[in-house]
Amino acid sequence: MNSKTYNIEGMTCASCESHVKKAIEHLESVSNVDVNLMTNQAKVTFKNDIEDALVSQAVADAGYLVVEKSEEILKTVDLVVEDMTCASCVSNIESTLNHTEGISKAQVNLLAQKAKIVYDPSLIKLMDILALIEGLGYHAMRAEEVVVLDDSEIIKKEKKQKRDLILSLFFAAVILYLTMGQMFAYKLYLPEFLNPNTNALNYAIAQILLTAPVVWLNKTFFTRGFKTLFKLNPNMDSLVAIGTGSAIAYSFYGFYQIVIGNHMFAHHLYFESASVILALISLGKYMESISKSKTSSAIKALLNLRPKTAILLRDGEELEIDVDEIRIGDLLVVKPGTSIPMDGFITEGISSVDESMLTGESLPVDKHVEDAVVMGTMNINGRLIIQASVDNKDTKLAKIVELVENAQNEKAPISKVVDKVAGVFVPVVIVIAIIAGLFWYFYSGDLELALTVFVTVLVIACPCALGLATPTAIMVGTGLGAQHGIFIKSAESLEAASHIDVVVFDKTGTLTHGKPVVTDIVTDMEENEFLAMVSSLEKMSEHPLAQAIYNESVIRELELINLDRFENLVGRGVLGYHDNKQLLVGNEALMREYNLDFSKFESQIGSLAKEGKTAMIASLDGLVIGIIAVSDTIKEEAVQTVKELREMGLDVIMMTGDHKDTAQAIANQIGVEHVLAEIYPDQKAAEVEKLQKAGKKVMMVGDGINDAIALVQSDVGIAVGSGTDVAIESASLVLMKENILDVVKAIRLSRKTMTNIKQNLFWAFAYNVVGIPFAAGVFNLLFNGPFLDPMIAGGAMAFSSVSVVANALRLKKANLNA
Repeated sequence: MNSKTYNIEGMTCASCESHVKKAIEHLESVSNVDVNLMTNQAKVTFKNDIEDALVSQAVADAGYLVVEKSEEILKTVDLVVEDMTCASCVSNIESTLNHTEGISKAQVNLLAQKAKIVYDPSLIKLMDILALIEGLGYHAMRAEEVVVLDDSEIIKKEKKQKRDLILSLFFAAVILYLTMGQMFAYKLYLPEFLNPNTNALNYAIAQILLTAPVVWLNKTFFTRGFKTLFKLNPNMDSLVAIGTGSAIAYSFYGFYQIVIGNHMFAHHLYFESASVILALISLGKYMESISKSKTSSAIKALLNLRPKTAILLRDGEELEIDVDEIRIGDLLVVKPGTSIPMDGFITEGISSVDESMLTGESLPVDKHVEDAVVMGTMNINGRLIIQASVDNKDTKLAKIVELVENAQNEKAPISKVVDKVAGVFVPVVIVIAIIAGLFWYFYSGDLELALTVFVTVLVIACPCALGLATPTAIMVGTGLGAQHGIFIKSAESLEAASHIDVVVFDKTGTLTHGKPVVTDIVTDMEENEFLAMVSSLEKMSEHPLAQAIYNESVIRELELINLDRFENLVGRGVLGYHDNKQLLVGNEALMREYNLDFSKFESQIGSLAKEGKTAMIASLDGLVIGIIAVSDTIKEEAVQTVKELREMGLDVIMMTGDHKDTAQAIANQIGVEHVLAEIYPDQKAAEVEKLQKAGKKVMMVGDGINDAIALVQSDVGIAVGSGTDVAIESASLVLMKENILDVVKAIRLSRKTMTNIKQNLFWAFAYNVVGIPFAAGVFNLLFNGPFLDPMIAGGAMAFSSVSVVANALRLKKANLNA
């Protein structure tokens, strides 16, 4: 049964309490209702699934209202959970927490060994949550309380793990030699005092002495396995502990028989099976941990970019300080070949900066005074003095690390299938093992065969592979994205990007540069002379088109002329005087207002308008002397981006506030078939919603504040990194470069990651679907096939999870350009 607490609005007395209770009790899916007038809450227990909509409707029909609890009073905590070994562990913890009153959401990640929990502190305390997890057989603590090991401690820990593995494999190999060496046609050398036929007791004691260190070195399988089993939350370790423990227990029974004189039992000991199984599973775990460490290399690479020290400039003196000591406003010296120690802006110096860690772009970027710089980027060739503009927790690098970590720790919707299977996997395997063991005992009368089947079923089952299938692929996929300057905020958005049908682009600043520039000049005068005259007038205007004309004269290094009596003619143009001659620059309406004939240039004006360009007409002393066209230029990669998206089978739409003729002209140049023109900023989200209501999965790409709502409304919102913070905060994916071709890369990354996840899940499920019946003796029963040896089952189980991680690591080499 499931239960949930609802907040009820409108109850004022005991009668209200009774009405609400009766209204909810009448629902068929409800088994019990407790309504509390003091807290204005109703705790509802359901027979099966929680049905929020039915409860809300029943309460509304009674004249009251179910209200959502404000997110502000909910707290989020990140926990590190130790001793998790498989998908069953994750399912046990998540299921318990998500069915606990006061916990809004609990999400556990096996690979990261972390849990993110959203809870209501008025209903449950953090200490209660920690106690719940402890009660399931795991150890949890706040992430910030975890002692971060330095490199030497990590190396020491890894060396111990490797040493224990080598010793386990050594003792397992020796006992395997001892027990199996006499079974080949060419018998391996064995001292007479260890001969099982003549010295059975010595032979048994030797096996015990060789097995003991293997069990001791791998005791965590038993401590964790039996701990979770006794708490009725068995996991993978429980399967290993029960299987090998049963083999060892039976072997001790055989040892007792040898001691009392029944020497035939020397050939019926299973110490070597237990030892080899433990050693092989330990080997698999070691290889798995090596592979898993590679999946998190993106985070490690980002963290390694953070410099440890900086040079502080104080009263003309250079002082070396820790990066943690930098404060906003500090002046920092950055020498050639060193990392930028903090986000800030340049106050002195010129240099080239390698920003590849941020953008994925390999070419250095030229930096001058007042340009922004980012922590972790590399100063190439010039001495810089920068002023810190943020503190450590607000640097772009810190935000990127947090972004990537959050995405890697989250679950993709596809993992829900795994969660459901994992919740029952281990208990079902234990039941299958018991049934199979009993069947073969009663079917054959052979206790050893029954024990072999029982142990084999337990050790071949692999919830690890299931548990690692999704998080490993997501971790590698998000890391690959980070290397290309594509930052994915959640696993959900990564999956959603693989299902989109439509990509909607904001025009200005996304498909275009967002800054108008001079594109055409038509005049009978010398071109630079004409531009200098027009620029001299436009220089005094603040209009963006006027600034574009003036900027062109700066680029050409033209000498401007002096003008008198500047006047801004709102909505039409500008006016001034040169040597008492009237100079006008503006639109057609301005020319008609002053009765000026511009018919000579009319055809060019029409042609330019069809190309989406704005033509301004200039006149001097009553005569039209030429036209100058200004346009927001299309980004070089826009055409290629649209072409590749359409080749991927996606519909591409351009959304803009421009007039439909201008918008269509730009769309034709880019290759966009569908245009939404004359769309005001507050209408963008509504247009996205219309597409969604038509059954489309929509990706929105934008960069401005006016795109933020549409980015949130879309199924996947992509913000270009050069855009505003609001757009970046609202988006699901962030492109750190201005190159919108990365939209194509992001979709390819999503599709390749989802393909990898599906491959992992297929092999994880297929392995168990085939392996468990084989181990249970089904193939022998149906086709007279062989039984599976427990040692082979242990090795296969150990390497199944390694294969899943190895498949995920293939993503690292994925080509996002094709």
